[in-house]
Amino acid sequence: MPDLGAIIAEIAAEIQAETERGTVASYIPPLASVPVGKFGVAVVMADGAVHAAGDADEAFSIQSISKVFALTLALGAVGDQLWNRVGREPSGSAFNSIVQLETEHGIPRNPFINAGAIVVCDVLLGRLQPREAIGQMLRFVRELAGDDDTIRIDDAVARAEQETGFRNMALANYMRAFGNIHGEVELVLGTYFHFCALAMSCRQLAMAGRFLMGDGRVEGHRVVTARRARRINALMMSCGHYDNSGDFAYRIGLPGKSGVGGGILAVAPGIASIAVWSPGLNKEGNSHLGQLALERLVHRTGWSVFEPRG
Repeated sequence: MPDLGAIIAEIAAEIQAETERGTVASYIPPLASVPVGKFGVAVVMADGAVHAAGDADEAFSIQSISKVFALTLALGAVGDQLWNRVGREPSGSAFNSIVQLETEHGIPRNPFINAGAIVVCDVLLGRLQPREAIGQMLRFVRELAGDDDTIRIDDAVARAEQETGFRNMALANYMRAFGNIHGEVELVLGTYFHFCALAMSCRQLAMAGRFLMGDGRVEGHRVVTARRARRINALMMSCGHYDNSGDFAYRIGLPGKSGVGGGILAVAPGIASIAVWSPGLNKEGNSHLGQLALERLVHRTGWSVFEPRG
């Protein structure tokens, strides 16, 4: 087994020396003010060991990474009925694209693009009020991470998303016209914006992803079935990076989910849960240096799911 602590420290030092860092998400004002020089990484191993470097304990807005946890809750609520309203195919389009909704009759391609995640929120609100759904999400993520004190929803980010989220409003109203949003659009979007405004550190995010690296359990507690964990991982592999998903699979070869806050949650099945954060994004809206760090980590450890196992 390689010296993982040394590998992570080495990669963190290399990343800090990079001059091309991408561009922060300027269309959400609180994200625009995050220093582009930030970088954190945390790796939680199957045996519970944690290795971290850089700004691994600084909270950031996880944004669309929250869609993994929302999907998990929705599958727990309605099971495979969810797939009557959301697809399981890569979109090949930007995360906030409206184009496919017309030809596909208001059914989003997958639960990780914005339109799909909005439908997931609508599904959760079929059984809960917005305040209850937001509270459920917060409790769920805190329980997964083993942290009841510091994981929170950043109200300033949620307000900014509400004030600037015109594309998301268009998506929700368009799907409502097709009958695929059942609740009040404002309430569905308010819930969605609050989910995206979850603030966590790399260490907390990697801890929260542990249920996906094993058989759906965390410390003996069943979160999802092993089959469901595999299927969530499959969706993360094929759809977790929008129109950059194929390149992410090609370069890194792990299930992963990105967010425009610069975070990425990645899973090495049976081995580790990994979180990286660097706020500078590439043109597809994924962390430029986060992807580079994961590529180097996989190269030095052989953790790609496509790596032959002896």
